Amino acid sequence: MNSLETTFNRLRAQGRAALMPFITMGFPRRESAFELVPALVDGGADIIELGVPFSDPLADGATVQAASQQALQNGMTLARCLDQAAELRSCGVRAPFVLMGYYNPIFQMGEHTFAQRAAEAGIQGVIVPDLPPEEGDTLQATLRAHGLDLIFLLAPTSDETRVKLVARRASGFIYLVSLTGVTGARDQLPPDLEKFVARVRRATSLPLAVGFGIARPEHAAHVARVADGVIVGSALLKVIETASNPVAAARQFVAELRAGIEAARAARPDEFPRG
Repeated sequence: MNSLETTFNRLRAQGRAALMPFITMGFPRRESAFELVPALVDGGADIIELGVPFSDPLADGATVQAASQQALQNGMTLARCLDQAAELRSCGVRAPFVLMGYYNPIFQMGEHTFAQRAAEAGIQGVIVPDLPPEEGDTLQATLRAHGLDLIFLLAPTSDETRVKLVARRASGFIYLVSLTGVTGARDQLPPDLEKFVARVRRATSLPLAVGFGIARPEHAAHVARVADGVIVGSALLKVIETASNPVAAARQFVAELRAGIEAARAARPDEFPRG
């Protein structure tokens, strides 16, 4: 598997931003990831976020909450998410995996067991939205010992002290929450997004990936102009939920996002600096 660092370095050298779709494991069916993940890669995804369903997803809006509830009803657990990731690796999926889940299931499994199983499953990074940097020392050290990155989040409301703290602690990439609020597709991106990205960019050379609210190809192209990664979750889950053929629809949706990014880059290459 390619590491997050290797993937971002390759994309930077190509002048490209990473397209990073998010799916909820176990949605719409418990085994759906075995078809969806290869379809996302075929559509142009560079990194896949695998969401671990949880009963109290504090950072997630209605779409992800509903997907998580369905996945839990389908019997999905953290252990099954890791098992499915390992099986996807055995089937030849090479794109980096970032596992996104809340701390309680990790705590119940045990940090050392979780880190070992995640590494064995071929996970490259972990996002824990409800674990602040001040409380993440042991999990970060345990993950690092197994070669995994703990991905931290910053929001537009993060002050300079928090930005500098995350910049010191981070590895892999930094997840920039584009807006104040929960996940969910939006009609427009925040007008101050570029200023937010530039503020964090001054504090770190790590890749910056933007998520929350990205729903259309023009959104993805806009984010790709200023950031190193484009994260799309709720809009993709809505496509999966409503399509008669979820796998084909997911592939097409990601391909449209990728086409939007590449068309904008071809038209104005000077607006897509990298490195």
